[in-house]
Amino acid sequence: MTDPYKIPPSTPLKPRKRTIVIGATGGIGAALARKLGAQGFSMALVDRELKSLQVLCDEINKQAGETVALPYAQDVTEYKSISHSLSKIIAELGGLELFIYVAGVIYFPGPEEYNFQQDLKMVEVNLLGGMAWLSEVAPLFQAAKSGQIVGVSSVAGDRGRIGNPGYNASKAAFTSYLESLRNRLTRHGVNVITIKPGMVRTSMLTLPGAPRPVLTVSAEQAADRIWKAIRKRQQVVYVAGIWHWIMLVIRHIPSFLFRRVSF
Repeated sequence: MTDPYKIPPSTPLKPRKRTIVIGATGGIGAALARKLGAQGFSMALVDRELKSLQVLCDEINKQAGETVALPYAQDVTEYKSISHSLSKIIAELGGLELFIYVAGVIYFPGPEEYNFQQDLKMVEVNLLGGMAWLSEVAPLFQAAKSGQIVGVSSVAGDRGRIGNPGYNASKAAFTSYLESLRNRLTRHGVNVITIKPGMVRTSMLTLPGAPRPVLTVSAEQAADRIWKAIRKRQQVVYVAGIWHWIMLVIRHIPSFLFRRVSF
């Protein structure tokens, strides 16, 4: 973090909710940061590139008329530094009530391509980065008996489709991890929300090999739906409701039929 950023303290007359957004400069992350800034949150925005973070924070702070967003440059795969980073962020925010993990990467292999290095990167960012951060956040919320965790997973984790085995696996594992945290933390007053966006109109859909966009939503629509889920303390949310029904059908297709599909 760089000066002159400093969050005003929370007071009885002007209480502030504090949040951390991991993966803040991506499509959904940036839209959600803007949304939470407009809702009066104080925020730590975390991503790899400091310059992009500073631009986003400057935009949000200008809109708010005061400093509500702080930039923190960190790669989610720097697992060993997370504990120190979290302590620093919480001290500078003055507390923490909401944690959001939206960081993610995707590569699109060809139908006969197998690339472990790409699969490894997806697992490191989509799954292990989330586990590393949440392993630090969860015990703090459990001890406080309050707080909310939001993890952005994917409909891709609902079934093992042929198109992208590595991505499907990373998101399936993250969905399972979030469910386990939910079952563990609910009894302590902590809510865990799993977000399954479906196709969102971000730069990911412009990558080589990306599938044809269908039933897409904008990043702003995704942010609005996530904010609604936070306010209502929901648990598993498909951003576009139609995906709930699509994936319900897909999850119940027998394996001997499902393996014949081409997507």
